[in-house]
Amino acid sequence: MSQTSIGIGLLGAGVVGGGVAKVLRDKAGPLGALTGRPVTLEGVLVRDIGKDRPDGPPVVLLTTNIDDILDNPRVHVVVELMGGETPALDYMLKSISLGKHVVTANKEVMARHGPEILALAQKKGVQVLFEASVAGGTPIIAPLLRDLVANDVLTIHAIINGTTNYILTRMAQEGVDFDVALKEAQELGYAEADPTNDVEGVDAAYKLAILSTLSFRARVKDTDVHREGITRLTASDFLYASELGYAIKLLAIASREDGAVQVRVHPAFVPADVMIAKVDGVLNAVEIETDLAGRVLFHGRGAGSMPTASAVIADIVDIARNVAGDVVPPASLKLSEDVRIRPMLDLETKYYLRLNVADRSGVLAQIASVLGQLDISIASFIQKKSDEAAQTAEIVLMTHRAKEASMQEALQLLEALEVVVGVGNMVRVEEWQS
Repeated sequence: MSQTSIGIGLLGAGVVGGGVAKVLRDKAGPLGALTGRPVTLEGVLVRDIGKDRPDGPPVVLLTTNIDDILDNPRVHVVVELMGGETPALDYMLKSISLGKHVVTANKEVMARHGPEILALAQKKGVQVLFEASVAGGTPIIAPLLRDLVANDVLTIHAIINGTTNYILTRMAQEGVDFDVALKEAQELGYAEADPTNDVEGVDAAYKLAILSTLSFRARVKDTDVHREGITRLTASDFLYASELGYAIKLLAIASREDGAVQVRVHPAFVPADVMIAKVDGVLNAVEIETDLAGRVLFHGRGAGSMPTASAVIADIVDIARNVAGDVVPPASLKLSEDVRIRPMLDLETKYYLRLNVADRSGVLAQIASVLGQLDISIASFIQKKSDEAAQTAEIVLMTHRAKEASMQEALQLLEALEVVVGVGNMVRVEEWQS
């Protein structure tokens, strides 16, 4: 077999890029044995060549000019680890057009442009792999495309943002409010200085769009995902959830019913006895329910240098084996163009309501009247702490299954009631079939 090297062009030498470069160097022998040819790093695109990179790639390989990577005939695989939509998308498309394979961890690009990228790759006869774009070191893309390919996916419940899962775990375990848990996450390096993409569910929405597109063989964009963040949750919500037998998680949920796909990211009450409720800290989990395999759970570290590098290297090895064996890449995923996105207002589920109300008789009757008019039935009611000085009390309601449209209308009507000082929070309650 020819020992011609399979060259890697790396775009980005940050936390993940540095990890990939280190693995390519430290495991050169085993990787070569796995692929049948040496796998070598041929160039690394960076913003600043002079930046100190302890244990990073050799300076001689660094460049600030993308053409040094794309025009290098020794580069067979371009590994995009820059993040963001621009210029990453442009560089990926140019790489494919030049006949180079691509590996990426870019959830934003794949969520918004994945089908177009894959179609161009098929036209040019190259592979684009993106295992690291969803759950870092936890394999989920390859299982969907290979191991579960004969299955019809029914539902997805996923915890796919380690930052928010860490924050929610601290709120649950320590009884602290959101701001305190967020500050701790930032101090530990789990949350960015600007945590918006994490705490508002943007990151999870990108990843859910990718998972849904692959699972349902339908074009699902991040803009199709109903999205709510975790900033309204308080220590009280976690206390009450625990008393009621639930954990609170930021869930990414997808389902298909009657030919329509519904995709949503929001905090949810999860029964404390289901597996995904026990996924804590920065860990990720993706639970997929299918018609043949039933319910399967993928669980592991979703971020960090080495876990993400693990997924990137696996994709590199996959491509390198095909290059070494002169194997033609498999056809791209064929997507249906007529799948309807089911509106969030069509959702039917149970709800948790926390209300601050006037501490006097007749309050519950007024609240029940509003809910009853909208066919929302109260399953349980608990009066919690009272403020004698303000003459207010906090009450917690759990409803039976109701329409999302009805609940949204009810929230507006409850806010308008004189006896309701404020709606503290509304959280949807997810149900698991045994």
